[in-house]
Amino acid sequence: MVAKNFGAAVFGVDAKIITIEVTVVQGTKFWMSGLPDSAVKESAHRVESAIKHYGHRMPRQKVVVNLAPADIKKEGSAYDLPIALSVLQASGQFKCDTMKDYLVMGELSLDGELRPIKGVLPIAIEARKNKFKGFVLPKENATEAAIVNDLDIIGVETMQEALDFFEGNQEIKPLEVDTRDVFMTELNNYGVDFSDVQGQDNIKRAMEIAAAGGHNVIMIGPPGAGKTMLAKRLSSILPPLSLYEALETTKIHSVAGKLDVKASLISTRPFRSPHHTISDVALVGGGGNPQPGEISLSHNGVLFLDELPEFKRTVLEVMRQPMEERKVTISRAKVSHDYPANFMLIASMNPCPCGYYNHPEKECVCGPGVVQRYLSKVSGPLLDRIDLHVEVTPVSFDEMTGTMKTESSEEIRDRVITAREVQSRRFVKDASLHCNAMMPAQMVKKICQINDAGKTLLKTAMERLGLSARAYDRILKVSRTIADLAGSEEIKIEHLAEAIQYRSLDREGWAG
Repeated sequence: MVAKNFGAAVFGVDAKIITIEVTVVQGTKFWMSGLPDSAVKESAHRVESAIKHYGHRMPRQKVVVNLAPADIKKEGSAYDLPIALSVLQASGQFKCDTMKDYLVMGELSLDGELRPIKGVLPIAIEARKNKFKGFVLPKENATEAAIVNDLDIIGVETMQEALDFFEGNQEIKPLEVDTRDVFMTELNNYGVDFSDVQGQDNIKRAMEIAAAGGHNVIMIGPPGAGKTMLAKRLSSILPPLSLYEALETTKIHSVAGKLDVKASLISTRPFRSPHHTISDVALVGGGGNPQPGEISLSHNGVLFLDELPEFKRTVLEVMRQPMEERKVTISRAKVSHDYPANFMLIASMNPCPCGYYNHPEKECVCGPGVVQRYLSKVSGPLLDRIDLHVEVTPVSFDEMTGTMKTESSEEIRDRVITAREVQSRRFVKDASLHCNAMMPAQMVKKICQINDAGKTLLKTAMERLGLSARAYDRILKVSRTIADLAGSEEIKIEHLAEAIQYRSLDREGWAG
């Protein structure tokens, strides 16, 4: 007889249903078809050991396993459990009429215990979409899958427990999670706050503008000025995630295997800070078995690149297209995967190798031309895609020891949310736009109109700073955000002037 049950394969951040077919016929050996990779092929040994561990018999005949559709490559070890159950069913050691109603996934250890797998959330979503009654999976993954409603989540610890459930010998109550309750409980639960930062009011203002408009930021300043401290707190002033954004973010982390076993839903905006030795594949995604990179793990959150010039140039350049398109397409000969990458880039750097160029007290010891060579490690096209260039100066002793109360992240976030609501109404007819930073060039001309005095000011700035057309658009977008924070329908000259001052690295002679 042919035994069938169902699993799933993850492609990009979505899943596709896979049918596991097993038959036992005359002959010898264990055969597997359906484009399995090495991890899937090796399941034969894990399945045989697990079956024997519980006193069952591994057929001594020819066992043929087919993973359909056969033209799609199958990867990973999550097919162990459905293959084992189908082998037992095909050899007449196990009978069950309800298994077709469930999707089954799980990696087996040699003693039949189940290990956690990747990509559980997109698989559970696909199972519900295909009207499966339930999803049988390792117990450690059950909490993650349970955020999908209208699907029975059956967490099991061993292969024998799964057998007993399907045979009716053991009742396992489906795990239930109140998705909205989990979401609201963890919402805005950040461990850092802007009230911890003394001084740096001008940098806080730049961060508020960046959060309000979704703008990218680069901070330039000496060591110990507080660049990293400020960057780590940016997520705490961004608008709260919507439930849809939380599910989308959780799917990416689930596929990458980065989701905590105890976590079910990511309710706070992600903050990713890769080391400067990262490779281009690790940053944007890809590899032999394509996986999301850091820019996709930062989706709906913040990607912080500390010591920007220390990153390899090739690594930085691959970010240029994703920053514009807000997605990454990983193409292979037979397949391509799209990973979302709608992130805010926050970068920081020293102004020179020694770190003290333009320092108010310490003297720079770098030789002639060294500062310019150091800054040139970051290409002009990449800097053009960063809206705000902010100089960070050291905090004075009086500011550090001051007792003046500073604004909390919640107070700043309230103003940011108000500005984002204005933008939501502005872009209500275009579902792909959520903030000012996402405006295409043709919309900038329509939305960011300025008066004659503003045009004169901007023309002078463009000529003196030698700004590119992209930098021109960036200034208009930032000034529109500043106007939104001020509750102004028009972009006034003071809004434009403030936006222009956030182009420090464009100033002629800044690096000598």
